[in-house]
Formats: sequence, structure tokens, C-alpha cells
Amino acid sequence: MKKSLLFTALLAAGITGSAWAQEPVNTEMNSRIREEGMNHSQVMDIAFHLTDVAGPRLAGSPGLKRAQDWAVNALKTWGMVGAKRESWGKFGKGWEVQKNYAAITVPYYHAIIAIPKAWTPGTNGPIKGEVMLIKADTTTDLAKYKGKLAGKIIIMDAPALPERQVGHADMSRYTDEQLAEMAKAKMAPAGQAPRRGGPGGNPFAAFARLRALRAALGEFLINEKAALVLSQARGTDGTVFTTNGASYADTAKAVSPELETSAEDYQRILRLVKAGQKVEMEADIKTEFFTKDLDGYDVVGEISGTDPKLKEQVVMIGGHLDSWHAGTGATDNAAGSAVMLEAMRILSRIGYHPKRTIRIALWSSEEQGLFGSRGYVKNHFGDPATMVLKPEQSKLSAYYNLDNGTGKIRGIYLQGDSAARDIFQAWIDPFKDLGATTVTISNTGGTDHQSFDAIGIPGFQFIQDGMDYNTRTHHSNQDTYDRLVEADLKQAATIVASFVYHTAERKDMIPRKALPTPRPAGAPGGR
Repeated sequence: MKKSLLFTALLAAGITGSAWAQEPVNTEMNSRIREEGMNHSQVMDIAFHLTDVAGPRLAGSPGLKRAQDWAVNALKTWGMVGAKRESWGKFGKGWEVQKNYAAITVPYYHAIIAIPKAWTPGTNGPIKGEVMLIKADTTTDLAKYKGKLAGKIIIMDAPALPERQVGHADMSRYTDEQLAEMAKAKMAPAGQAPRRGGPGGNPFAAFARLRALRAALGEFLINEKAALVLSQARGTDGTVFTTNGASYADTAKAVSPELETSAEDYQRILRLVKAGQKVEMEADIKTEFFTKDLDGYDVVGEISGTDPKLKEQVVMIGGHLDSWHAGTGATDNAAGSAVMLEAMRILSRIGYHPKRTIRIALWSSEEQGLFGSRGYVKNHFGDPATMVLKPEQSKLSAYYNLDNGTGKIRGIYLQGDSAARDIFQAWIDPFKDLGATTVTISNTGGTDHQSFDAIGIPGFQFIQDGMDYNTRTHHSNQDTYDRLVEADLKQAATIVASFVYHTAERKDMIPRKALPTPRPAGAPGGR
């Protein structure tokens, strides 16, 4: 066929592409996806149910189960098959905050901003006590406090936060220049790893000493019957970035109640105590552990494939549904979960019947180490420690992940899969008007696409504008529905739906990199 006739035929079919349609793009289907995703979106309603309605979604908590149950029901309502909560294996104890109050009462009254550390106990009712400063650089320093801490509220010396830049903006988007640099990135040489350490000796040895001191201090405070421990949270302007104060394991040792306190309140208390001023506090903290079911669960659901030759092949999308407990986990990662649910709704709503099966998975316990996706991968596809593969591994075309906040999609990370570059560039080009332009060979780490990449399955994370994810919302009490940007989530869901459509319809699966070498636990680069 002559090029002119071929081009006419492609236009008639609604299919275009770069370099004479080397990678076809269905413009008619993109238009239908855009219309539903941009003008009839339900993404904010989905996000509302995952945040405001479900509440905090710490791994194993009732809030996470509420969100999972809602997502399963939503998938069923939209016509998905096999929607369910699926166990990936043992996790540990669930935990939630049921009451949290703390205030200075002497030298005056002031309610403080403070969040219980995850998996720590409550105060067993209201308490009142004097704040006592402990200075301990080594375990031997603790001896001088023996017999003096019962009923006391403990504070440790901690440096004040550095002065902030006046007028520094929390929210940011990628510039055209930054995206251009990402697009020009080169693949790192095989086997090259970031150099560790540097001037100043071995940082791991210092960390090990600090960890040993903290463990000894924790046991000492339990034995001395301290009433409550205060620790200074990372964050400014009342923002508290939360962490865990104990293990979620069902065999974990007991710890003292501990509040992660805003830097401003912590430093006020510390200044008073160091100046010799008497400080008294009252607190009433109630937390609950849940041990009836120690398993972890993911949410899964599908749109079944229809092509007799391709329906056994699968396209997967996902994001983690669990969060931390200080906020409602809106940007981390209800945003990603809502976008992926919305992408499934869009495809269902427009009446699309894919050639390949499309599957969504919303992971749990990502925050503790990608446990939900790693467990799923091990159960379905194989074990990265041995690289013994299961039959399903060869049938998964690609996995697409979203987990970098509320920002719009600006492109996609190739995770080193150079053979997918031209494919993804053709698919992203139609969305330049929405700000999506960039395909980079680089990778972003620390989220669930890595579980798939580790077993030889093409796994990808989209590039997103940072917004105030790292500066204000990530794991903090500010991570709430109000921080979501509706226009960005609509754009993201639309682009994801288009990528899923084209992956499901493509003649071939997404090309794969060479199979990784086995990575036993404890080996360099292993888990």
C-alpha cells in the first residue's frame, strides 16, 4: 500500500502515530477517554471516600479495611469481575489512635500539637506529670536517672530546626528545562551502584550505636515506669511528620507511650526545662491493637479480556492504599489509588471490551517495605530471591504505578527499559496539551513498581509534579483531602486509562529487559 493510502486508512480507523505509525495511537478512543475522564470525572468522590470517610489507613487498621471494602464494592458496581480483598501473607498487629490529647498546664495552659507514634500504647487513662529532661550519650549515662522517672514525662535534648527561607514556596512543578534534562538521561552502566559513605567515617557504625542507645533507653524507661515520652517531629508550622515507635510484629516488646511533637511545641517545652522552669503536662491517649487477623490484604479486580488468543495476558495498574495515621493519607497515596480506580471506571463507563485482561491492585503495607506488592508478586509470579518463575509471570505485559502525590503526570520513568521508549513516547505525545511530555530512561525508587521489576516484569512509575508532597504532606498531619488538586487527578486518570487501553490492545506485550539475577535476602541489593 502506498504511504498516502496507508495514512488515509489510519485516519479512517482513528489511529495515528509517529514515524508512520510505528506505534499506533487510537485517537478516537483517546477522545472518548478524555471526554469521560476530564468532563465526567468521579475521581474526587473516590478520593473523598478513601480519605474523609475511611479515615487514616495504617497497615492492618480498621481504617484500611474500611477503604478496602469500599474499593471492592466500587469495582463491583462498575462491573469489574473478581473484585475482592486478597491475602498476601502474614503482616502483624493492626493499630489505631482512639483518643489523643496533650497540653502544658504549668507554667500556663497550652494544648500542644502531637501525634502518638504508630504501634505505641496509650496512657491507660488521663495522666498528669512533670516534664523531665534526660541527657544520655551512652547507655552508661542512664544509670544516674535510676529511680527518678516514675510518672514523669520524658524529653530529650534536640537541636532546633534551622531557620527557614523567607518566602520559600511549598508547592512546585517541573519546569520545561527539568523535564528536558530527564528526557536526555542516559542509562547507568550495568552493575553500577551509588557509592556509600564518604568523608567522616562509616555512617552505618554511627547509626548502629544510636540504634543501640535508643533500644537501651526504651527498655530503661519501661522498667522505670515513665508515664510518657515526647520526641521532636520533623516539620514546621505545626506540621508533624509521623513515624512508628514500635514494631507491628505480634511478638514485639512493649514500649512506653510516645508522642511525636511539633517542633515549635517541643522546643518551647525544652527551652523552659533547660532554663530551670518547672513544666507540667496532662495527657490522655488511647490506642488499640488488633490481633484477631494478622494477615495483610490487597484489593484486586479485573475487566476480562475478550480476544481468544490474548485474554490470558494481563495489564496491571495499581498504587498503595495504606497510609500513615496522622492525616488521612490523601497524597500518600489515596491520590494514586483514586486515579487508578478512576481509570478503571473510565474504561468500564465507555463500554470498552479489552483484548487483554486489565487488573487493578491496591496494595497494603507499602509503607513498611512494599509488603503488599512483594507478597502478591511472590504468590503469583515468582520469587526474586531464587528467580524461580511461575507461569503467570510470562503473561503480564506491564504494571503501571502511581505514588508520588497529587501532582499531574508529566511523563513516565522507563526503569531502564529502553525498548519501551518509542512506544511510550507515541502514547504520551497526544497529551502534550495537558502537560505530559517526557519519557526518561531513569527510575524513581521506593514504591511498588519495583516489586514487578525485581521479577523481570516491566514495571513503571509515572513522573508527577512534586507539589508540596516532600515539603508538607508526605507522612504528615497535613496529608488530607484539602491538599488534592482536582485538575491534576483528572489529567492523571485520563492518561493512565489511555496507557492501559493501548497496552491491552497492542499486538505484542511490552518489551522486557533481561531477567534479573537472583537476589537472596542478605545479599548485596537483596531484601
